[in-house]
Amino acid sequence: MASVYLSRRVPGPVVAELERLFDLSVYDEERPPARAELLAGVAGRDGVCTMLSDRVDDELLDAAGPKLRIVANFAVGYDNVDLAACTRRGVLVSNTPGVLTEATAELTVALLLDLVRRVSEGDRMIRRDKGWIWSPTFLLGTGLRGKLLGVVGLGRIGSEVARLAEAFGMRVAYTSRGGPKEGAAYEFLAFEELIRTADVVSLHCPLTPETRHLIGRSELEAMRRDAFLVNTTRGPVVDEAALVEALREGEIAGAALDVFEREPEVHPGLLELENAVLAPHVGSATHETREAMGMLCVSALRAVLVEGRCPENAVNPEAW
Repeated sequence: MASVYLSRRVPGPVVAELERLFDLSVYDEERPPARAELLAGVAGRDGVCTMLSDRVDDELLDAAGPKLRIVANFAVGYDNVDLAACTRRGVLVSNTPGVLTEATAELTVALLLDLVRRVSEGDRMIRRDKGWIWSPTFLLGTGLRGKLLGVVGLGRIGSEVARLAEAFGMRVAYTSRGGPKEGAAYEFLAFEELIRTADVVSLHCPLTPETRHLIGRSELEAMRRDAFLVNTTRGPVVDEAALVEALREGEIAGAALDVFEREPEVHPGLLELENAVLAPHVGSATHETREAMGMLCVSALRAVLVEGRCPENAVNPEAW
């Protein structure tokens, strides 16, 4: 029976299936293992199931040893994995595409609604018990109908956010590093034009060297002063220090973030701002989605270690 290491607590049905198929070792905690614990845990394993906070690099691959055949990454993104290093060693890497689309898109819209209607701000006001009373000009937000949503990255999640936004009467445009997408239902705009004209800029691009700090000082200055920024992709896509300055100076109206540049650390300036809505990386956090993500990891591990085939969700099939 193949040996598998699981680096975090996951839903019970996923663990049960892994235990049925493999000799399983689990780091059964909510918080990630210390680096030394992680390296010790992967030693001698045929497969490992890692989380987005686990750095998979030459050091980890050395610690795992020559038996390692697959890294099943419990995320759709795999910027935590040195893909080239894995491929050189013939180690397959899989991810969890598709199953978190709806959950992440719903969370994106929830954050946007919270931001533009100042829901969390009002909640904090009530909890502080400072006294409040209704008036025609009290805690005014803005509506979404007729506003332009600018989607940066029209993949699965970006497309679903666009679809949901249309239900609120929003207009939609998108930008993509690859240019216009064939068959796209929305207007394509160059990145510079999109951030200059959109009422809401919603980020859905992967984290790569090219997209790190894609939204920085100059991009925030280019946005409209009444525009909003939403990030549910990866934290380093946004320069947090520049964002804090833009929010403080009123260069944009507000920002909603589910991801942060140095998670779980959050720029202290964001914590002081009423025009920032913050969530602790819960885009895919539904019972159904996290179980489905886990089962995709199971299926990839089973494909390689039990059935002897390359899984459909391998991101480097050339390593097979």
